[in-house]
Amino acid sequence: MAMLIAILAGLILVLCFCSALLRWNEVRYRKKGLPLGTMGWPVFGETTEFLKQGPNFMKNQRARYGSFFKSHILGCPTIVSMDPELNRYILMNEGKGLVPGYPQSMLDILGKCNIAAVHGSTHKYMRGALLSLISPTMIRDQLLPKIDEFMRTHITNWDEKIINIQEKTKEMAFLSSLKQIAGIESGSISQPFMTEFFKLVLGTLSLPIDLPGTNYRRGLQARKNIIGILSQLLEERRASKETHLDMLGCLMRKEENRYKLTDEEIMDLIITIMYSGYETVSTTSMMAVKYLHDHPKVLEELRREHLAIRERKKPDEPINCSDLKSMKFTRAVIFETSRLATIVNGVLRKTTQDMELNGHLIPKGWRIYVYTREINYDSFLYPDPLTFNPWRWLDKSLESQSYFLIFGGGTRQCPGKELGIAEISTFLHYFVTRYRWEEVGGEKLMNFPRVEAPNGLHIRVSTY
Repeated sequence: MAMLIAILAGLILVLCFCSALLRWNEVRYRKKGLPLGTMGWPVFGETTEFLKQGPNFMKNQRARYGSFFKSHILGCPTIVSMDPELNRYILMNEGKGLVPGYPQSMLDILGKCNIAAVHGSTHKYMRGALLSLISPTMIRDQLLPKIDEFMRTHITNWDEKIINIQEKTKEMAFLSSLKQIAGIESGSISQPFMTEFFKLVLGTLSLPIDLPGTNYRRGLQARKNIIGILSQLLEERRASKETHLDMLGCLMRKEENRYKLTDEEIMDLIITIMYSGYETVSTTSMMAVKYLHDHPKVLEELRREHLAIRERKKPDEPINCSDLKSMKFTRAVIFETSRLATIVNGVLRKTTQDMELNGHLIPKGWRIYVYTREINYDSFLYPDPLTFNPWRWLDKSLESQSYFLIFGGGTRQCPGKELGIAEISTFLHYFVTRYRWEEVGGEKLMNFPRVEAPNGLHIRVSTY
């Protein structure tokens, strides 16, 4: 009996301590002028709920506090803005005290020279270097041929197999990117590189706690290993003096390139390219397969478009930029998939000074999470918003509207938008003209910002 009383007393003391700790953390951030909201635990904040619940966390907080509230996520005191007009203002005014504010874990693991970490003239220079690698000319002459060759090989021998399409599109996005960047095929370098890269991705979406066993520690170690692989690749290329027609070769030919990057900048840029395209390309491809399966009329229209392209070509003739331009319905399917699945829920900014937003005083150094997800389901902008309707995007004016934030906005709009569309379009081209498929399991799909799904989407593939 005495033991039971002691255990109960201990539990009560723990509960009282936890309650006091939560209360202290709320009082600590109860500054005059800040919006309503909760801050969770010291250090950890509400990160667990944010990562576990995803969009539901935002919906619950919005129901309690409105479209502008405070929280503490990924190690940062953060203001969440879900107001479309205010979000556009924040995205368009980087020069007025609002700079990129990505979590410390992401900045540490992606490197100090990555585009998300720099701003001002440095950002302009690094962005220019990136755009030179993915210009329309580069896509036409160098990247699209590599993408085409990779995609037709990647989906070979899927006939009469059960495929985890989530795993396959992750692998596809990584290996396709590696081929474009360094001409590396699947093999001895790509496999260890891919293993380390997946650890790196997980590390960027974690609390910056550098302890053994944490995703952050694994992410830092993965970065070191990737830097080692890239450093060796740079050394080998300089020793061979061979000309390479890929992104890395372009960056290394400084006499031909107006952007003279150091080795550190080159490696950080390569990691950034791979990281930024990986999630969007892989998840959009997977979800397109899901939506096409669920909407036979859309699949029929998409297949008709791609079969028409094949009829104009020889059996093994690759697709080209003219073919890409003719894929108007494919582009609409990609946009509608990106809108409905919403792979990227928003972007982060940081205040460089105390500033007033929406009638509230936001302290210097706070993050602002520009949450753009909900605008994708606005019934005024997108009639019947929860219906998968690619035909809505055949009205080209929709893509040019100011509320079109699927690929970001302002000076930070995704520079790799067209390259990503080319990759997904090429994958869909070969997939829908070669195969038909049915789902056989894995209904619990990925929900950003989580990186791993409880179950992958499994499909049984057969020849079309």
